[in-house]
Amino acid sequence: MTERTDALRRLEREVSVMIRRVRRVIGERARAVHPDLQPSTYLMLAYLVEQGPVRASAMSAVFDIDKGAISRQVQTLLDLGLVDRTPDPEDGRATLVSVSEEGSPTDVAGRGPAPPAARRAAVRLDGGGPGRVHRRAAALQRDPRLGSRLSDHPALSRCAATPRCRAAVGRPPGRC
Repeated sequence: MTERTDALRRLEREVSVMIRRVRRVIGERARAVHPDLQPSTYLMLAYLVEQGPVRASAMSAVFDIDKGAISRQVQTLLDLGLVDRTPDPEDGRATLVSVSEEGSPTDVAGRGPAPPAARRAAVRLDGGGPGRVHRRAAALQRDPRLGSRLSDHPALSRCAATPRCRAAVGRPPGRC
């Protein structure tokens, strides 16, 4: 094995660990908002808190999920009282999904203390103070092609072999 291959495998391992930790934290945050809220639906709620009212079709594009799945998750959020639907002023046939008072940012972020996994993750991320956290976030934002570089690794190339993934990372068909 080459040094580059070893480095990529180590990076893959560390990213996998980070993904598992993030999933656990998101699950805990979802349950803190409502015991019946699924993590993926919580992510949609967090997106609505951040972006404001949007059409379900826009969420479908952002999350790369079919419209039927978005519709079911929006319905779950409606049933839990966390979002509202209102007519789109630009197109009366469409509706906008927005955060309700019950799902407002204060309620989403502030329902009791952070879950234990979230507190542990915050301590690990904050190990060097706010500057370190900002540098980490900036590094991830600066390199949007990180995923396409990782897909050069043989263990990660299965994703890049699909037409959908190739289109997302801008790879020509022969470069998988």
